[in-house]
Amino acid sequence: MNQEVKNWKDKGNFYQKGNYKTFYFQEGKGDNLLLLHGYPYNSFEWNEIIPELTKKYRLTVLDLLGLGFSDKPQNHKYSFESQCEIIDSLLTELGIHETHIFSHDLGVSVVQELLAREKESKNSFKILSSAFMNGGLFIDVYKPRFIQRLLSQTPSFIGKLLTRFISKKAIEKSVLEVFGPNTKPSQEFLDKQWEILNYNQGLQIAHLIGKMVFDKKYYQDRWIQAMQETSIALVYICGPADPNSGLHMAKRYQELIPNPNVILLSKNIGHWPQVEAPKEVLIAYGDFRSKL
Repeated sequence: MNQEVKNWKDKGNFYQKGNYKTFYFQEGKGDNLLLLHGYPYNSFEWNEIIPELTKKYRLTVLDLLGLGFSDKPQNHKYSFESQCEIIDSLLTELGIHETHIFSHDLGVSVVQELLAREKESKNSFKILSSAFMNGGLFIDVYKPRFIQRLLSQTPSFIGKLLTRFISKKAIEKSVLEVFGPNTKPSQEFLDKQWEILNYNQGLQIAHLIGKMVFDKKYYQDRWIQAMQETSIALVYICGPADPNSGLHMAKRYQELIPNPNVILLSKNIGHWPQVEAPKEVLIAYGDFRSKL
């Protein structure tokens, strides 16, 4: 195991809920801030900005079930509800009664479900604010990559079969497509993420996690209503060059959300701003928080 990846894993703990364990760690001092990552990667995608965030906030960082170092059950029905139940239970265990949230990619829709649950008084904690970053908030304008569709919009047995043959090169090609033209990740970053993706045979269930992306259509009305009616401060931080959920997603956000707060990063930043332009992300998030 790569030493930096090993160090990341070693600083964490595992929270057991039911039959499954969730990887998490806490760092820093200040207001609580929960970081939620995207797909197909894991919490390591926050690595570049965590040191600065810990100077102001008490971070809770976790890997969603099925990703990172969390358990990856192969016969589990992955859902937004179950991910939220794990998060709610973990925060209760940690004594966190209120928290700000910063989410990316798939994580933004986990937060959408949390906002809907908040409206329905189902959460055990209070959401103080939510920063979304480059995620598929609105499925009607979301543009998934071909490999996502191939793995997750086909019958499960086909997706499962394909994961046995999908190569590191194919995954990397798909990932590189959504980075900005001048901010491609290093091979070292890709190697580390590949190692974590394959931890506990994670690649074999990638199609199951990916199906959550396309399940969003069943939640959209409820989620959008929750976002439109909430009094919780929201912001969409956007790498505009992201072909999945970039400028077109920001425009849809402005159309649907009352008094929309959108922060556009430099025009050539793509889908992973926290990797591509960590300083810009820190400035954008700091600006959002300073106005609460």
